[in-house]
Amino acid sequence: MLSPFPGRHRHVRIRREQRAHVIEVGEGPPALFLHGDYTSSLSFLMLLEHLEGIRAIAVDRQGRGLSDPEPPVARSRFRDATVEFVDDVVTALGLDAVTLVGQSGGGVAALWYAMARPERVRSLVLLGSIPLLPGTRSPALLRLMASPGLGTVLARLAKPTPKSLVRLLSSVGEGETIVRYPEFIDANVAGGNDPVAAAANLAELRAVIHPFGFRRSMRFRPAELQGLSMPTLVIWGDNDPIGSVDVARTATGLIPDARLEVLPGGHVPQFGHPERVAALVSDFVRSGPT
Repeated sequence: MLSPFPGRHRHVRIRREQRAHVIEVGEGPPALFLHGDYTSSLSFLMLLEHLEGIRAIAVDRQGRGLSDPEPPVARSRFRDATVEFVDDVVTALGLDAVTLVGQSGGGVAALWYAMARPERVRSLVLLGSIPLLPGTRSPALLRLMASPGLGTVLARLAKPTPKSLVRLLSSVGEGETIVRYPEFIDANVAGGNDPVAAAANLAELRAVIHPFGFRRSMRFRPAELQGLSMPTLVIWGDNDPIGSVDVARTATGLIPDARLEVLPGGHVPQFGHPERVAALVSDFVRSGPT
């Protein structure tokens, strides 16, 4: 998938001699793209090719894609470890400050980092509903997978296939859009069958979800969102089952300098509207803080 892509990809060194894999394209103000769970930076390719006037950098998060896995951390340290990873990547790229573009679970990582290192976050884009925001819901399948007993059995028996991936994306409103990207389906199935990626995804899942929903201790508090100081763009699908448009309006209203764009579709807006999302992100990143 990367061979014909009009950019470059490489590894950067981070702490503990680990490597993080990044895809880079374009020139201009930098934006770091953080993908969601159970995928990799490849989920941004259809978006990256339409961006204009910015330096876009999509990173494979720990253990996903071609990035090295994170050493096991206690659940109580998961948030801190995520912040450390993003900080290491920003430093390795030689950036003083950057726009973060986080999709789904990558949006959680972006918010955690923006709250911990606001001086390094120029602006923030939340792409699709962001788990752990007030009012969001965890899908039943993910709650089952988070169960220590049943989840382990499911992970062992239910190996990803193209059909099961399409069914999964259908459950979050993207069944008709994902089939536009057959190469991405094949790559995601391969990633889902990689034991390193599977372990990284399961660790993240269990850090934020228990069998009854999102862990209360991990949810974003209104005061945390009210404390964000950087300009924020929220792009949300009007048929996203993780959180309704009302949830999006509430979250956007809590962030002091935020605006909401609602698009037709589900949980992954760039699948259905790559050109529209690219235009929104490009304009926002180029405009800089107001």
